[in-house]
Amino acid sequence: MRKEDYEVIVIGGGSGGYAAGNFLQDAGVKVALIDSADELGGLCILRGCMPSKSIIESAKRYEAIKEAAEFGIYVGEASIDIKKVMDRKKVLIDDFKGYRQKQLTDGRFELYRGKAEFTDSHTVSIQMNDGSEKSISAKSFVVATGSSVFVPNIEGLKEAGYLTSRDVLESNSIPKSTTVLGGGAIALELAYFYAACDAEVTVIQRSEQILSTMDKDIADEAQAALEAVGIKFYCGTDISQVFTSEGQKVVEFSQEGKTISVSSDEILCALGRSPNTNSLGCDSAGLDLNRGKLVVDLSMQTSQPHIYAAGDVCSPLDVVHLAIAQGEAAAQNILHQLKGVSDVKPETVDYSLSLYGIFTEPQIAAVGLSEGEAKEQGIDYEVASYPFDDHGKSMVHGTKHGFVKLMVEKRTNKIIGGSVIGPEAVELIHEIVVAMSFGATAKQLLLIPHYHPTLSEIWTYPAEDLAEI
Repeated sequence: MRKEDYEVIVIGGGSGGYAAGNFLQDAGVKVALIDSADELGGLCILRGCMPSKSIIESAKRYEAIKEAAEFGIYVGEASIDIKKVMDRKKVLIDDFKGYRQKQLTDGRFELYRGKAEFTDSHTVSIQMNDGSEKSISAKSFVVATGSSVFVPNIEGLKEAGYLTSRDVLESNSIPKSTTVLGGGAIALELAYFYAACDAEVTVIQRSEQILSTMDKDIADEAQAALEAVGIKFYCGTDISQVFTSEGQKVVEFSQEGKTISVSSDEILCALGRSPNTNSLGCDSAGLDLNRGKLVVDLSMQTSQPHIYAAGDVCSPLDVVHLAIAQGEAAAQNILHQLKGVSDVKPETVDYSLSLYGIFTEPQIAAVGLSEGEAKEQGIDYEVASYPFDDHGKSMVHGTKHGFVKLMVEKRTNKIIGGSVIGPEAVELIHEIVVAMSFGATAKQLLLIPHYHPTLSEIWTYPAEDLAEI
């Protein structure tokens, strides 16, 4: 019988991988962690959630100053210094990453800096960052290799050149004009950032609406709000080619049978991300894939019983809190395996409270089912909404766009979904998350005291409509 080098190998040191590894080492398991990045910390800290929210916050402050006269406040002509915006971001990120790097290098794990590839289901070969090679084995694995920017095969795009989200987050300048390819969260957040910083922005979306996985009323309201800050949208498109002309980058596409061209200084490619499985050696390990993602069950177990996964490499929704939950579930189930415990129900991840947030202005957030998903599942539901521009605290706030929407199962009045587009939406959605986690009905939500005047009390209006059904 072979003797493995480790009890568990975790591949990837981002949010999901760290959560799994930390759980296991706390339980006394011998863990090795492999990470190939030049800089430790993971996507969220280094090039995702934290840096993007930092620069977006600067853009929002700049917008607020430009709108100050509406509130009786007069200031001189405002301007924004992008280098200082990025310097502030760097200070913040250096603090966040320093803390995570200390956790990864303080000796709790055996850390290997290199790229891992399965050679069989219990062994990985590591191409170390210093050029050397190592081979190590384990009884169990957690794969948390994350994702990378997806770049489509569009004729002329590579030759013309393009920006990715990473480029935006590291640049000390703002292009005067940018064409954004994509209409999802990353595309809209960075489009908003550019537009709020006085750039000319055009968004080209393949689907018939932006935010293609969300309900149309949310998408339409988001588009209207972003158009108000100057962003131009083309939806339902098919991009045919990209080329350069007179120093500009030109995107040519069709829409409703017409050929349209948009010129700009830069192109931002924000058409999603791809799971990092291409060089993982999935065939050698016997791991099943679906559209590039590792196939897992609710316990985060892959097609190999001793190999689990967490985060973007397998998740139906690429967000940090889910990656952490997935990593911890995987670790708990591996611990049961290592201890030979077979009479315990596996730890699973509950996706019924899937939570999503977008940090444009206004913000957008949702939890649970959308109307489209409820219809697909044949659920008999009722829905009610209420606009921010008719709500006291929101009117004081100066809100011009947005609404909250609450959805209940008709028979039980149980809340099954909520969404919001408006001020502090990503904060406001948590009231519905808590209500749903306790299985609350609209009637029960209505009974909860809400201080007046607050943004939060807007939820009582759709709750009141639904409580009467």
